[in-house]
Amino acid sequence: MSYDRLGGIMFLGALVFILTGYPVAFALGGTALALLPLGIHLGLFDISWMQALPQRIFNIMENYILLAVPPFIFMGTMLERSGLAEDLLKTMGQVFGPLRGGLALSVVVVGTLLATTTGVVGATVVAMGLISPPIMLCYGITPRSFLRGLSLRPEPWERSFLQAWCL
Repeated sequence: MSYDRLGGIMFLGALVFILTGYPVAFALGGTALALLPLGIHLGLFDISWMQALPQRIFNIMENYILLAVPPFIFMGTMLERSGLAEDLLKTMGQVFGPLRGGLALSVVVVGTLLATTTGVVGATVVAMGLISPPIMLCYGITPRSFLRGLSLRPEPWERSFLQAWCL
């Protein structure tokens, strides 16, 4: 058996784990641990490589960029939970209200402001995905029009989530 076949088996195993509902991190780690004895038995993996694992974990934990991600996500969540971002979106909706597509423009402006303050795209996408649908529906925008505006965004998982939520 070659590395390519073992890689394919690992991919299918991870896909099965993910489709059965396991979180992605556990699916990837579980697949690697489940197929580790097979790789050792076939001579594709040397057990001495496991000695580098602790050093690799500490190198990842010392990466300043990765250390900064959780506080930014926390800040985005706090903006959403405190209602500050929602109030900002309502106020911007009133400012841009007379314009055609004013509420959509306010979503873009608030999303830009949140992106600059949080620094992480994922936190902004989650915050705006939680804040904007109820406000847009309260202003009388139909879910179809709302989804048309969202279809311009590049995140397909966000569109599918909002389609399931709005329709």
